[in-house]
Amino acid sequence: MKKYLGLMFAGLAAYMLTLFLAQRLLAGGVEPDWLRISLSIAPMLPAAAICWIVFRSIARLDEMQRKLQLEALSLAFAGTALITFGYGFLEGIGMPRLSMFVVWPLMAVLWVAGLVIGRIRYR
Repeated sequence: MKKYLGLMFAGLAAYMLTLFLAQRLLAGGVEPDWLRISLSIAPMLPAAAICWIVFRSIARLDEMQRKLQLEALSLAFAGTALITFGYGFLEGIGMPRLSMFVVWPLMAVLWVAGLVIGRIRYR
């Protein structure tokens, strides 16, 4: 567990550093389109590493913990789909458009909620 947390914090630190540097460089004005695009998506490299860390940590869990994670992720997936799809209809009647950056935090909150519900249920 300590190894997982250490890797997760390292991944998050790399993500924040990459995001900060990319945003600073983009704010300074970068001319070629390929470089702007590359800088814009550069934070996705450490984000992909974080996903790999999560996948590996779940693969190393025992069966009960994997079941709990699967149920929590199922809730997060379905809940995010329903909420974002439903809000899409509300945008059609004039509600403000939301950035795609809202989706992941919503999914994370629902994942944590699923873990809490599962832990209470499987005490």
